[in-house]
Amino acid sequence: MRPLVVTSFLTLDGVAQAPGGPTEDPSGGFPFGGWLVPHFDEVIGAQMDAWFAGAGDFLLGRRTYEVFAAHWPEVPTEEDRISWSLNSLPKHVASRTLTSVDWQGARLLEGDVADAVRALKAADGGELQVHGSIGLVQTLLAGDLVDELRLVVFPVLLGTGRRLFADGTVPRTWRLVTSTASGTGALLASYQRVGEVLTGSFQLDQAELSR
Repeated sequence: MRPLVVTSFLTLDGVAQAPGGPTEDPSGGFPFGGWLVPHFDEVIGAQMDAWFAGAGDFLLGRRTYEVFAAHWPEVPTEEDRISWSLNSLPKHVASRTLTSVDWQGARLLEGDVADAVRALKAADGGELQVHGSIGLVQTLLAGDLVDELRLVVFPVLLGTGRRLFADGTVPRTWRLVTSTASGTGALLASYQRVGEVLTGSFQLDQAELSR
């Protein structure tokens, strides 16, 4: 079974909305579209290339699909790992509203999303990668379908916007696998799923307090 990997750009307060441009996702009157652009550097670019190199298929939510489909077909694929991957590999789109998709290699998922994703994970091939797609990621986390989180956390606080890990996120424990920092202060880290959340206590019990 191949892994399902989520890659997301986040602010320090967990906002994942519209990192790449003002018109990417202005829903809710979000005023900070494009917040990551001043912090992008060669370290981040090289890591993204390396992560995209492992892709076999992409799984995208409706909004991210529309943003990507409007941009990446216009980007030359020669000597651009990300453009080549997104334009050449299969793309599976989870949407309740779209009736068709016209980006080459894209298709709509049919039926229950969790069941469809389990079938995709069971197929042979490279990683099943999710980029952006905040709502879809929540659905996948709820179904315990995410094997790895790749998070790029930028030194920005916004105080508003859609968050990747919003209220209702299923509690899970994750293990840090790799981490590095960019020259602009972004932290790039990958985490693999461990399991249920374990708890403990540093409180002194009554017997210790009475000594």
